This record gives sequence, structure tokens and C-alpha cells, in this order.
Amino acid sequence: MPVIGIKKNRSEELFAFDLKYWRQGVRFLCGIDEAGRGPLAGPVVAAAVVFSPHSKMTLIDDSKRLSAKLRETLAEQIKKEAVAFAVASASVEEIQQFNILKATFLAMQRAVQQLKVIPDFILVDGRDFPLFLSSDQSKSIRGRAVTGGDRLSQTVAAASILAKVHRDGLMIKYAEQYPRYGFDRHKGYGTKEHREKILEFGPCPIHRKLFIRKILERQQTLDF
Repeated sequence: MPVIGIKKNRSEELFAFDLKYWRQGVRFLCGIDEAGRGPLAGPVVAAAVVFSPHSKMTLIDDSKRLSAKLRETLAEQIKKEAVAFAVASASVEEIQQFNILKATFLAMQRAVQQLKVIPDFILVDGRDFPLFLSSDQSKSIRGRAVTGGDRLSQTVAAASILAKVHRDGLMIKYAEQYPRYGFDRHKGYGTKEHREKILEFGPCPIHRKLFIRKILERQQTLDF
């Protein structure tokens, strides 16, 4: 008899979501998530992860629910356990050229095409499902968008962890290149500190001009 009030283990829940697809005959189930759609600076990063039905991981969850230290530990475990994984990005220039949604899809498509296997089915975190082509461009890959997928699916949660860890590492490197802005602390997000640094020093090459325009326009209005 189940004990009322005790929640099922999170990792079991996430694994059970993916298990439904494996039982339907999906061999290479791929989870995809991004990191960095909202920041004022830096690239948007996407990760793709393919697990087998034997890859049940503990402690895995949406990257936003985990500490930085645990994310880094899990990222190494995911890379060892995964059938395949890939991380790709779209640059600040591409974000400005295409808009953030299209740039996010571009990063996702690049990640899929870098996988060493062709997924049979793709789960994408979010509301929209872009076109995914196999690495040889010969066919489109089936899949679906899953709102809140990083809290529901093990493969999507794993992708969220890889994307977050990779992007945080990039922003720490950018902090060395542009030390005035504190990128190692806020990772490019619009914190009070970051907004103040933009107003004090102006934008640097990795700032998304369209994203910071309102901050600069507001300051110009106040100055006037």
C-alpha cells in the first residue's frame, strides 16, 4: 500500500516520461534545451542529449533547480552516460540578425547535426518545435515540443544541464576579456549590477544591442 504524502523520486518521474517513448519503439530519443534566451549579453546555447532505456540517472532535474556545483558534476556524468550529446550556439551577431527565437532554433539545429547518431524522435523544451534535419540533410526528424520539458523529461533535463554549464563557462571566459561588467557573476542577465555597468561603461561587443536599447534610451531621456 503506497504511503500517502511521500512524493515519488524526481529522477524516477523524469525517467518514466522518457520510458513511454522507448516502449513505443523509439531507439534514439533526443532531448533538447537551451540556455541564454533572456540575457542582455552573450550567445544562446543549445544542447542535445540521447540516452538509452538503460540510462536512469539520479539527482537529475531542471538545471535551474540545481546548484552550480551539482550541475557541473551531473554534466560530466551525462557525457559519460549518454549515447550521444552535442552543444552548439548562435552568436550575438546571429541573435541580432535573425531575432532570439530564430537564433535559438539555429543553435538547436546545429546541436542535432553534431550528434554522432541520428535521433528517431526529439523532445524540445518549450512551445515551439523547429524543423530538424539529419546531419546529411536527407530527412526531417520527428518530435514534439514539451512545455516545461526540463521538469518532465530526463533527456530534456540533461540537455538543460549541459547547455547551462557550457554557457556559464563561456560567460566566465568573457569576464576575463571584459572585466568591467561582472559577467562571471550574472552571466549576462539583466541584474541591477549589470544594468548599472552598461550605463557606466556603455555596451561591449558581446552585448545584444536590441536587448539593451531600452536601458540606454531610458538613460538618455533622464539625461535630457
